[in-house]
Amino acid sequence: MLPAPLAAVALATVAAFAFDAPVARVEVQGLLDAVQPPGTGDFARLAEVGVLGTVIAFTLIASAESLFSAAAVDRLHDGPRTDYDKELVAQGAGNTVCGMLGALPMTAVIVRSSANLQAGARTKASRVLHGVWLLVFAAVFPAALGVIPVAALAGVLVHAGWKLIPVKELAPLWREHRGEAVVLGATALSIVVTNMFEGVLIGLLLAVAKSAWETSHVHVEVSGADGTGDDPGPLRVRVLGNATFLRLPKLLDELEALPRDRAIELDLTGLRHVDHACGAALTAWTDRHNEEGVKAVKVAA
Repeated sequence: MLPAPLAAVALATVAAFAFDAPVARVEVQGLLDAVQPPGTGDFARLAEVGVLGTVIAFTLIASAESLFSAAAVDRLHDGPRTDYDKELVAQGAGNTVCGMLGALPMTAVIVRSSANLQAGARTKASRVLHGVWLLVFAAVFPAALGVIPVAALAGVLVHAGWKLIPVKELAPLWREHRGEAVVLGATALSIVVTNMFEGVLIGLLLAVAKSAWETSHVHVEVSGADGTGDDPGPLRVRVLGNATFLRLPKLLDELEALPRDRAIELDLTGLRHVDHACGAALTAWTDRHNEEGVKAVKVAA
């Protein structure tokens, strides 16, 4: 009948009050006191590079966190799926209002969403009512919130977050997708050691680096190497995949291993992408081979 987290917070509050424990408690200010609209000088700071960088970073991280939360919530229920465009538009509109009132930016959080689902939420009204209850307690019962120990709320967050960890799926994830498992573990550790913002940022950077590494596969196929006689014919070298700086050492090693005394037909038509570093390296290798080799390299691009 009584949710376990609510019972835990109530017991911790009673214990802290009974023993007069010197612990930090929730501080609730009046809503009117919390409203601090930005002044003209604050708007002028938007021209500063550092401020713009912070705005862009918060926008990207908050948007990513909201989308991740929405995707995770979709896996927890069988109802209508999230409209990600509406989600981002709503977050942008809400944060615009928050900024005009001098409040902190907001974002979707998986812990609150999962708490709604575990409480039996079925419609979109649940998240609206979630905000309504917060507003009612902050406006009408600030004294009641002021006796709750901060550590009790932190414990509830840790407990709720721990239940979201797919413990049974970690071993299969490590066996089948080790890169994903490393990103998952590094992100979780970064959030615990630093904070949510920096942890998600580190996780995003790791995910981008992992994707860049996996998509930059390049393969070199050599045919005609078994030619014999006075005129064995040219070596036909075909390069396939995505040639990026991440695979440049491997690409150059395979090209440098080709014999200098054979004519080479270099086919680059199988490359889907060539960045500037690889393009310059291929041109330099061709020029160097033409200077040192017996016959010029024919390039098909």
